Order: sequence, then C-alpha cells, then structure tokens
Amino acid sequence: MADFVLGVDLDGVCADHASAFRRVVAGERGIDETDLAPQQTWDFTEWGLDRADFERLHRAGVLEHHMFRTMPAVPGAAEALWRLSDAGVWIRLITHRLYTNWGHAVAVADTVAWLDEHAIPYRDLCFLGDKPQVEADAYVDDAPHNVVSLRATGSPVLVFDQPYNAELDGPRAAGWAEVEEWVLDRMAAAGRAVQAPMPLPEAATQRLRAHLTTEAGGAHTATAAPPDAADR
Repeated sequence: MADFVLGVDLDGVCADHASAFRRVVAGERGIDETDLAPQQTWDFTEWGLDRADFERLHRAGVLEHHMFRTMPAVPGAAEALWRLSDAGVWIRLITHRLYTNWGHAVAVADTVAWLDEHAIPYRDLCFLGDKPQVEADAYVDDAPHNVVSLRATGSPVLVFDQPYNAELDGPRAAGWAEVEEWVLDRMAAAGRAVQAPMPLPEAATQRLRAHLTTEAGGAHTATAAPPDAADR
C-alpha cells in the first residue's frame, strides 16, 4: 500500500513567520518590535503596510536579514513530525517562498539550512504557490486562500489556527499535538497501518544533527543538506 502523504505548509505552521517579519519591519523602521501589534490580518494591514510596502520589506527580510534562516520554529513541530514520520507518514513540505524576484537562491538555501537547524523531517520539499497541484492525502495549512482552494478539490485540510484564518470552518488545530492526532485519525480512516516507533537511542529531533556531525569527518555540517532526503 502506498505511503500516506501529508502536505505541510511552512510559514505560520512550522515556522513563526510573523515574529521574523516583525523583527524585520521594526528594524527597517527603527522602532521597537513591541510597537507593532500582533498579526491579525493575512497582509499585515495592522502595521500600515500596503502591497508595495510589504513586497519591499519582505524582500529585505529575505535577502538582507535572511529571515528564512533565522525565524523561530513553531513549538512542537519537529517532534510531532518525527513521530508522524516514524508512524509511516510521508512528509511533503509545500511552501510559496519563491515570490521574491532574483532571490530564489537565497530563499532555497536558507530554507534548507533552517530545516536542518530545527531538525524538521521531510521526504519532499516543494516550492510552489498553487498547492492543489501537489498530490497528498491530507494537508495542514494556515493560509485562507490555500485552505479554500485545496478543499475545493475535495482534499482534507486541517486549518492551523491563526488570527487571520478565524473565519474558516474546521477541522482546526491550535497546536502540533492536535495536528498529530488528526493525521493519525486520517491514516486510520484511510486504512493505513500506523508503524511502531523506531527503537533508536537518541531523541528523534537529534537524529539529523547526529548523522551530519559524525559523517564524512566534517564534510557535512549541522546546516548542510544530507545526501539522501529519506534519511530525514
């Protein structure tokens, strides 16, 4: 039987994009981060940004501040994803991070480095905006337009709870423990067997770091991509 494929968004689901972008905007404006209200809207209108402001500041965030490499991880994401991976879930990360013209090399390199640094497991990493083009058995996303478009195809989508998606119908998850429970339920409903955890001595989130720091005598660092994505 084929693997159960889970399509997972990055920003707002695994990575704390709002905190990283707040740091960028505050730095560019020369103000304290606390002067910027918590994000409530998808396009940050509460910070007085129009589309041109957003694109300019986001470009600076990606290319000058390297926010795709330095943003915080959402608590519990790596641990839950490792448990799901051990249970037999094929994790397919899907992100629309290539919207900064002439900055694709930085965006991709910083994304991969961030994934390694935070020990996020995955089998596939897809950079694209039209998520219904990616085949998966279920999805976790926070963006209202992505949830709507994916559900329009009949795909099961779990809404990762954020202030800007409050109008969307459930199912919803307030954190990664609820994501994990929902995915395992979807697997069971699809008749997929849940595999037993791998009997490894180290904690799941330390596997990648241990692999990279012991292999090839320094040829790979903790932020380098391993040679085989299946090792993640």
